[in-house]
Amino acid sequence: MGSLKPTVAMESAGAAAERIVAAARREFFLHGFRQVTMDEIARQLGISKKTLYGSFASKTALIEAVIVDKFAELESDLDQVAAQSVDVAAGLGETLACLQRHAGEIQPAFLRDVGRAPSGLFELAQARRNAVITQHFAKMLRQGRRSGVVRSDVPLELVIQVLQVAVQNILTPANLATLGLSPRDGVAAVVSVFLEGVLTAKGRSPS
Repeated sequence: MGSLKPTVAMESAGAAAERIVAAARREFFLHGFRQVTMDEIARQLGISKKTLYGSFASKTALIEAVIVDKFAELESDLDQVAAQSVDVAAGLGETLACLQRHAGEIQPAFLRDVGRAPSGLFELAQARRNAVITQHFAKMLRQGRRSGVVRSDVPLELVIQVLQVAVQNILTPANLATLGLSPRDGVAAVVSVFLEGVLTAKGRSPS
């Protein structure tokens, strides 16, 4: 019996690229991208390597697409959290839960490889991460100040920078190994400590 997998030739270019990114995302996040070859991804999808390179000119281009896809999904989920949150304190808690879910997909091997990667991959991941922090946390913190659940005695720009630096410096493979934390638990710890520092007594009190 032939393979039931649709070939890239049967798909639109966009659908083919999405399928390739989805497969690469699973493998890269689980094993790190240094351990996963383009041959393995092509074989898993039932396509030729020539077809794979027709969608992504290089492995670096595919890794970049995976990073962009991950952050696009995270941003979409955070937008949904913000739209559905009934108040700021609850929204911050739901934001933390959302970040934990997304971090749970990523294993230390991927963080290690990004940290060692050339060609701007680390800078791409860092820029997208900082953009998420700035966009989503800054908005919620401003709302929290207006409702009295977030401290107003520290400049908001400084608060955001502290969170960005904490995430960048703590969520490294070496630090996570030393602390005995998974990426998911590391995100939870950083954001929990951060929230303890920025919330007022009103914000920390059960509603």
